[in-house]
Amino acid sequence: MNKTLKKAFLAAFPKTIPIFAGFWFLGLTYGIYMNVSGFSFWYPMIMSLTIFAGSVEFVAVNMLMGAFNPLQALAMTLMINARHLFYGISMLDKLKGTGLKKFYLIFGMCDESFSINYTAKIPEDVDRGWFMFFVTLLNHIYWFTGATLGGIFGSLIQFNTEGLEFVMTAMFVVIFMEQWLKEKRHTSALLGLGLSLICLIAFGADNFIIPAMLAILGVLTLIRRPLEDRGEEK
Repeated sequence: MNKTLKKAFLAAFPKTIPIFAGFWFLGLTYGIYMNVSGFSFWYPMIMSLTIFAGSVEFVAVNMLMGAFNPLQALAMTLMINARHLFYGISMLDKLKGTGLKKFYLIFGMCDESFSINYTAKIPEDVDRGWFMFFVTLLNHIYWFTGATLGGIFGSLIQFNTEGLEFVMTAMFVVIFMEQWLKEKRHTSALLGLGLSLICLIAFGADNFIIPAMLAILGVLTLIRRPLEDRGEEK
C-alpha cells in the first residue's frame, strides 16, 4: 500500500468503527434469518456482496420464498431505497474527480457510508476519493462478513429461532422512532401512518405495502413545498 492509500485508509478506518458493531450484528442476524428460512450460506454471502442494501436484503427473503413476481420486486426495491436518489444528488460535487472509484462509490452508497462521506472533515493531506472509497469498502466488508458468518454458523445455533424474522420489523420501528425524535414536526410521519392504515384496510395485509408506499410518495410530493415553507419558519 503506497503512502497515499495508507493515509486515506488510516483516516477512514476510525470513522467506520461505530458502523462495525451495528453492521456485524444486523449482518449476523440477516445470515441466521436466511439460514433458518432454508437457504444455504451462499445466498446471504452473495446477496450481501452484490446487493449491499440491508433492508432490501431482509425483504428479499420473503420474495424468494414467494411466487416469482419481478415487477413487485422492482417496485418494492425502488420504494424502499428511493432516498438514495437524494443521496446521489447531494454527492454529485463530492464525486467529481474520483475517477473509476466513482462507480464503486455509487454502488456502495448505503446510509452509513453517505453520512460519513458527506459530513466528514477530510484532512488536507488525505486524498478525498480514496478516503471515501475506503469508508465505503470497510462498511461493505463489515456487512458482508457478518452476513456470511451468520449464514455459515446459523445451522449450529441451538436456541429456538422462532420469530427471528421480526428483526426486520424491529429495525424499521427503531428507524422510525429515531426520525420521530429528531423532528420537531411530525406531519410526514403521521401521514405515513395514516395512509398505511387506509391501504391496509383497503387492500389487505398481503397487498397493502406497495399501494401505501406509492400513496405516501405521491402525497408528500404534493405537499412538499408547504412542508418546506413551514420548516423555514421554525
